[in-house]
Amino acid sequence: MSTFENMEKLFTVLDVTASAIKEEDNTPYLTALAETGENLFYEELPQDYSTKLKVLLEEEYKKVNVSSYENEEIRKAFQLSVLKGMKEAIQPNHAMTPDAVALFVGYLIRKMKETDKAISLLDPVIGSGNLLTAVMNLLEGKELASFGVEIDETLLRLSWSSANLQKHGIELFHQDVIKPLYIEPVDLAIADLPVGYYPDDETAKDFDVHNPKGHTFAHHLIMEQAMKYVKSSGFGVFIVPNKLFESEQSELLHNWLKQYAAVLGLIELPSSLFKSEAHAKSILLLQKIGEDMVKPKQAMLVKLPPFSNKEALNNVMKQMDDWFKTEWKREK
Repeated sequence: MSTFENMEKLFTVLDVTASAIKEEDNTPYLTALAETGENLFYEELPQDYSTKLKVLLEEEYKKVNVSSYENEEIRKAFQLSVLKGMKEAIQPNHAMTPDAVALFVGYLIRKMKETDKAISLLDPVIGSGNLLTAVMNLLEGKELASFGVEIDETLLRLSWSSANLQKHGIELFHQDVIKPLYIEPVDLAIADLPVGYYPDDETAKDFDVHNPKGHTFAHHLIMEQAMKYVKSSGFGVFIVPNKLFESEQSELLHNWLKQYAAVLGLIELPSSLFKSEAHAKSILLLQKIGEDMVKPKQAMLVKLPPFSNKEALNNVMKQMDDWFKTEWKREK
């Protein structure tokens, strides 16, 4: 059976079973999806299910042998199910990193960490876990220690279910990421930063990017917070709004960067991946200032063509590969 057929089969089982649990428990689809993922992982059903539901679930679960699936097949099937649930009940904090972007972030991190045998990762806004597990799948063969933070309980349960089905050990924290985190410093932080204002001005006061004239941008605070938990000379890979350095609070961000991190690269993603030009994003590569860092002579500044334009994309990828061979290898 092909990868696509495996993924489609697992998606159908997840969808049918989540829909059945949703109907019986009168619960949101995403909550039911997390629950069916847990059932698949533990290979047992809760006692309080009705006989009718148990029979249906047992029949459906028999159709797939998750342990024989590739991680990417599981991740993509789970991702499709999450996307269906998000369309059903749209909430501002429920959004998923486009698959092409997640894989591109993984490509960058694999290049950055090519010679490392062990890597520790932090996603401070893990959501449903799609970005972090996509990156972990691309780092196959390396010893990984991963941490995720999420304030939304439903999204946290989804990331837990998805990670378990893919057999990834991720330590998860249910909390506001701007509050103190109880983790050891990591090699690398990654995040698809939610754009908006952080309402707790008192907590924001402890940050360099704090805006004294009103609410502080949440994406600025999360970036600063994530880099606090990165080792000296460690890295940050953040999906940021295109206008990051042109906003009314950009001077605060510039001042923080001058003190604590160097910009290694800024990669503008194809606008076709986003709902509108206003929602378009870029990938920002940072390195925390430390003894082992050597700033590249030239930062990697790239505008990606549409992923459908393979010839143009291949040309840009070659330029990026050349940058890693010269600027990156020179640093090492």
